[in-house]
Amino acid sequence: MMARSILSFLNKKTDGVHEAAYLLAFFAVLSQLLALVRDRTLAGYFGAGEILDTYYAAFRIPDILFALVASAVSISVLVPLLSGLIMSDEARAKRILNTIFSAFFSFLSIASIVIAIIMPFLLSRFFPGFSPGTESYHDLLLLSRIMLLSPILLGLSNLLASLTQIFNNFFVYALSPLLYNIGIIFGVVFFYPIFGIEGLAYGVVLGALLHLAIQVPVIVHYRFLPRFTSKWNLDELKNIVAVSFPRAITMSIQQISVLFLVSLASVMVPGSIAVFNFSLNLQSVPLTIIGASYSLAAFPTLSRLFGSGDRDNYLNEIGMTLKHIIFWSVPALVLFIVLRAQIVRTVLGSGEFGWDATRLTAASLAVFVLSATAQSLVLLFVRSYYAAGKTLKPLIINTLSSFLIIAFAYIFYKLFYSFEFIRFFIESILKVSNIQGSSVLALSFAYSAGMFINMFLLWFNFNKDFGSFGIGINKSIFHTLSGSVVMGFVAYLSLKPFAVMFDQTTLVGIFLQGFCAGVIGIIAGIFILIILKNEEIKEVWSVLHKKIWKTKVLMPTPEEL
Repeated sequence: MMARSILSFLNKKTDGVHEAAYLLAFFAVLSQLLALVRDRTLAGYFGAGEILDTYYAAFRIPDILFALVASAVSISVLVPLLSGLIMSDEARAKRILNTIFSAFFSFLSIASIVIAIIMPFLLSRFFPGFSPGTESYHDLLLLSRIMLLSPILLGLSNLLASLTQIFNNFFVYALSPLLYNIGIIFGVVFFYPIFGIEGLAYGVVLGALLHLAIQVPVIVHYRFLPRFTSKWNLDELKNIVAVSFPRAITMSIQQISVLFLVSLASVMVPGSIAVFNFSLNLQSVPLTIIGASYSLAAFPTLSRLFGSGDRDNYLNEIGMTLKHIIFWSVPALVLFIVLRAQIVRTVLGSGEFGWDATRLTAASLAVFVLSATAQSLVLLFVRSYYAAGKTLKPLIINTLSSFLIIAFAYIFYKLFYSFEFIRFFIESILKVSNIQGSSVLALSFAYSAGMFINMFLLWFNFNKDFGSFGIGINKSIFHTLSGSVVMGFVAYLSLKPFAVMFDQTTLVGIFLQGFCAGVIGIIAGIFILIILKNEEIKEVWSVLHKKIWKTKVLMPTPEEL
């Protein structure tokens, strides 16, 4: 009875883009809160120094392997392929799934072994700041090799995730990132004292294993657990590779740009990689909660609409999703900029994480989050192209923007040192004057600039390829910007009185200062939107009023990442 109750609970089906997006966003909030606990634990234990530089650098090559290979069986690839087939020819769908699983697992395992062997060569090329023969280089090599297990586990989890998306079961998909972060935290708290720095890598592998394990019972319930087979249908596999390869490159190219940014950070002062990663992780909070949730929730619907030839509703769905992404992300980025110091001090300001590192991370976060809306819209446009079965345009644009990010990073880095007035101006604006290591800001500026260009190119080309979906877009943007500006201004003015009211030497006092200022700012922003009779806020209230969290449960019958 208990097992059946658990399965019934996991088999929740969510209908509608708003409902699915808010369900995903709710769990994304939980996941991001746990990620913040993870980062606070890492910051408190190690500070912004050599250990965390090594730890974060060790992620880079395994992450590229995951993006390059595992994305070949991602949701955006398999949902359009299997969604119709499962309904019309279940036996053939299972044969294709077994072929994909067998080929993918075999190739990923072989690739991981080869990369583990040549890892010393790769590290010496990509991380010049880690000198061979040093203890930090040895640790980097060890952690990178252990972490090569995570792409295999996460890739398999990604494969299973496609099935739950097809059945609109988002619950397990939303739950798995929480388990991933729990594994990492477990590694810091329990494995590190036992195994030393390699215990951090064991925590990552544990998190990836939990990420996969939560999928298995549900997939078994639907009787769609893939099996290893030696009978590969090469024609079908070739067709899948032809479709997935451009998408895999599109997914991995951004990871490659981040690899180069971390490579550049490795030659900066110790702690630069940690500051870069902490700020990158913090800025991903609005991206994950808003951009990823909406684009993911919209994808199955967009695939069905385009596949059925309903071009008008396909464009309307994209336009509606775009307006809601802007509606949520612009206020979020304004609040992140205004409250950046309070956010960083609350999340990371403990233990070994010093004041200079806090200020640098807050400054880097402010620059990163400038492109939060752009990054969210990039996700939407890429998935919209994929729903239409078009992969070349996103590949070209993402590749171009990634090369621009790398080029901008080197240019900004040189400008930072060649022209003192530029460095002094930026340090003054971001309140990091006289702090060693401020050159790390060149990396966040480069990233945001590249993502803005990426978003504008995708938007322009999408309108050119499919037609305009811009009915009401300009009005919606005007309303959102108006409410956000007022919200940010009110929140900024509220910081000083709350600084007097709450003790700024305590975690609770810092949190309450930012929280109360943010709440007052949000109330002011909502008031402006109501005055402007904003449509999005009416739709949000309508969806929440329907109590979307009471989603219906599927009882045992024929399910995901």
